[in-house]
Amino acid sequence: LDLRNDPGGLLTGAVGVSAAFLAKDALVVYTEGRTEDAKMRLTTSPEYYLRGNGKGKDDYLKDLPDSFKSVPMVVLVNGGSASASEIVAGALQDHKRAVIMGTQTFGKGSVQTILPLGSNTAIKLTTARYYTPGGRSIQAKGIVPDILVEDPSTSGQDSAPHLREADLNKHLTNDKPSDDKPDNAGKNTLPSPNTKGDAAKPAPTEFGAKNDYQLNQALNLLKGMQILQGR
Repeated sequence: LDLRNDPGGLLTGAVGVSAAFLAKDALVVYTEGRTEDAKMRLTTSPEYYLRGNGKGKDDYLKDLPDSFKSVPMVVLVNGGSASASEIVAGALQDHKRAVIMGTQTFGKGSVQTILPLGSNTAIKLTTARYYTPGGRSIQAKGIVPDILVEDPSTSGQDSAPHLREADLNKHLTNDKPSDDKPDNAGKNTLPSPNTKGDAAKPAPTEFGAKNDYQLNQALNLLKGMQILQGR
């Protein structure tokens, strides 16, 4: 599941994607804020991913084959993965449903509420934070991959650092300790392809191309998982 450079989208969409691969009624994400109405718990139940609470709507996931719940899975992420895509990655990681591979995500884990002030004006307030099923706050930290794999075209001393939520002026901080991540998160690192001497910086990677290093590493891992499961 390639979520690289996915800036997010609808919360219902994130829950729906997660529900395709997780067990029935599994927790996908929850929110915590100062008031009771800012607190939500969203599971894989259809009412949380069908628009309008699913009333009168057909469940578009009901005919998925059972293999979706158990097929070996890798999720690719990077610094451009934000918001809804981080919710998906965090849910699949916490439920140990998939291996997260790539680089640390953006860290957009806050909830905004729009309050009307008049017929043509409104104010947008940050009212809550998103938390993964395991209780990790996504805000200003993001999702740390299980296996760190750099993109050769964006790594190295000559490349600009990724801009993330934590780099923004006056960003909302993370309210959790700095070590609240899965036991194995970020501990495994795959080396980037070696470059000789002062070779020119590689061209930007076209995701899905034959030379997509991160994708190739994900496919290699899946092949290995398939072999191990077949024993």
